[in-house]
Amino acid sequence: MTDIAPAPSFLARPDGPRLAYRHRAGAGPTIVFLPGYMSDMRGGKAVALDAWAERSGRAMLRLDYAGCGESEGAFEDGTLASWRDDARLVIDAVVPDGPLLLVGSSMGGWLALLLARDLGARVAGLVGIAAAPDFTRWGFDEGRKATMRREGRLAEPTPYGDEPVVTTLAFWESGQSLLVLDDDIAIDGPVRLLQGQADPDVPWRTALATADALRSSDVQTILVKDGDHRLSRPQDIALLIATVASLMEP
Repeated sequence: MTDIAPAPSFLARPDGPRLAYRHRAGAGPTIVFLPGYMSDMRGGKAVALDAWAERSGRAMLRLDYAGCGESEGAFEDGTLASWRDDARLVIDAVVPDGPLLLVGSSMGGWLALLLARDLGARVAGLVGIAAAPDFTRWGFDEGRKATMRREGRLAEPTPYGDEPVVTTLAFWESGQSLLVLDDDIAIDGPVRLLQGQADPDVPWRTALATADALRSSDVQTILVKDGDHRLSRPQDIALLIATVASLMEP
């Protein structure tokens, strides 16, 4: 789906880079879309959800972390903690009050869990799409970790684009400091986890582990038997929109 939204607005981070975002006014809660690793706010799921928000008169905030998409900065300077802080900075500046519905894709699902834990009662709900909490622990074998320690970075081919996926040692260490699945995740609102069982990147049992770790009793894990990591087919997008819409109901 083509993104026909206006040019982004920008928010200057205190240390320099300007962060790009698109905010759509409307009825709340405000949907906040958190992209995955090496993705941005103009990806298919974010654009489709924003188009639905426009049709439905719903408020929505999309954003790019520093070094990603239309934001300034260098991608390899980013860490899980810095991108969490980027998202929080934009949220606090653009939607300083009122309820939020966090929607996180892959790494964005990890960030959504971290943000929801910090934002507390403001979070009216959370939707994870192939959420990948703690992937720095389970996503790298010893050889790949050794490369990062030796060279400071790991570059690998990806089926999702022409550019290699680069993981820096700083990012990996940041992720290791922000693991969430070892203890109760202090989130009490409704959580929906959409997960493809044919996902080659995030083992589908990660969704079950995440559901088990959440303190909330209102958690549903929705497994798509033939779903891949992106979950961006028309039927997957329809499932995402229906899931978000269900959490907007009083």
